[in-house]
Amino acid sequence: MGGSESFYRSMFDLSRTLFLQQTTDGVLKHIVSSLQGHFPFAVSQVYMSQDTTPSDIPILPLVFRHDGNDLCTRAFMEGKPVLGYPAGDADERGIPTFAAAVPLIGKQGVYGVLEVRADSKPLDRPDIDLLVGIGETAGAAFENARLYEQSNLLVTELRLINEITKRLNQSLRVSDIFQYACKELIDVFQADFACILELDRKEGAFVVQATNLSEMLSDTFEIDYGFVGLLHRTKEPVIVSDYSHNARIESKLMNSTGSRSLIASPILVNEEVVGAVLVTHAEPNYFTYENYKLLLLLAGHIGLAIMKAQLHAELNRMVITDNLTGLYARRYLDEQVHSMQQKDARGSLIVVDIDNFKQVNDTFGHQIGDQILRQVSAIVRSCIRDTDIAARWGGEELAIYLPQLTLEQTERVAERIRSRVERETDPSVTVSCGIAEWSRSDEKVSVETLFYKADMALYSAKHNGKNQYRVG
Repeated sequence: MGGSESFYRSMFDLSRTLFLQQTTDGVLKHIVSSLQGHFPFAVSQVYMSQDTTPSDIPILPLVFRHDGNDLCTRAFMEGKPVLGYPAGDADERGIPTFAAAVPLIGKQGVYGVLEVRADSKPLDRPDIDLLVGIGETAGAAFENARLYEQSNLLVTELRLINEITKRLNQSLRVSDIFQYACKELIDVFQADFACILELDRKEGAFVVQATNLSEMLSDTFEIDYGFVGLLHRTKEPVIVSDYSHNARIESKLMNSTGSRSLIASPILVNEEVVGAVLVTHAEPNYFTYENYKLLLLLAGHIGLAIMKAQLHAELNRMVITDNLTGLYARRYLDEQVHSMQQKDARGSLIVVDIDNFKQVNDTFGHQIGDQILRQVSAIVRSCIRDTDIAARWGGEELAIYLPQLTLEQTERVAERIRSRVERETDPSVTVSCGIAEWSRSDEKVSVETLFYKADMALYSAKHNGKNQYRVG
């Protein structure tokens, strides 16, 4: 009876201690100390499967042997205690060592094995019962702590994802999204380097849009190059534990930074790859499977934010763009001229009108008239700078605002447009142009005044033979 009381008291004390632990490390430390306390006459060892091998606790990874003679492998695979004499294990007198291997088992699976080897004092029935009890109690406690850690990790990840998603959705500029996401990835994973690339479908290449490695910013990579090529082909994330031992895939990011660990994920929108995310660290085996899964989730949210920003940009483009010519709408031009007149020192305006456009429509039809409008608009776009603004002013009239240009420079642009329209349109048409300029020294600076002067100059060109430009 005394032995039973001692057994139950030991189990009660152990259960109370283990189930108070909220971390797997805490449970494992108490398992080790419990084995040493209950079996001081024997050699005890805890073996764990998966990646549960903390460096500060004397625990070994479970190595599976398939010869059928390894007690720990059998205990783990069978999920029950295994007793016996390990082959080749004996004391100095040649007496075989007796060993007991007990699975560390919970309701959801087996997590490891507890092994006790004894030669000075053989294990008796109470010892084995105690070891089995420790295995069952410790297995349940370990499982509880593991689930608690996983739930805490999940809550933390959900909060993180929610915060990052909220911040991503606050920006409607794709460039801002790339920059913010890159910074957050480095912070979240405590990584050394991160790189976000966007797929340029027209060029068939990936372009680096954000990275903390300045030498790679704006670099372009072929669509099948390195890890981004792998992500593009498979549409699946990648984890590399040690690049130095597995450098079959060429990577400028890994080679330039001396990184050894990598997690990478494609950025998908509607199941199509639109970009890629790469995160690296100098240490091998740095990233965990949980990091791998989290990156996949974050890449998905980055993709959604990019899609939202692109849709907003497209909607904005449609609002400020004339559908027929592809030039800006008049309202956008007015707003931009007003804005530039607040900060610039000077600027000029060209108003372009297609000569005899009604006659073109009457002769060739409105479809040809639309084609002429598109041809003239394309010529205008090719004759101006990226900083200039060309818009459809109304009907067959176009307007071009040229920031910071002198009158002489503006006249050259107008003449270039006039001569090219006459040569390159089919059927051939001509245009008349009115030019106006403003400067900070003018008595009155306004959008209305500038357009009035250009309109009067256009009127003069029309009534003096057409196919020419005049200055107002």
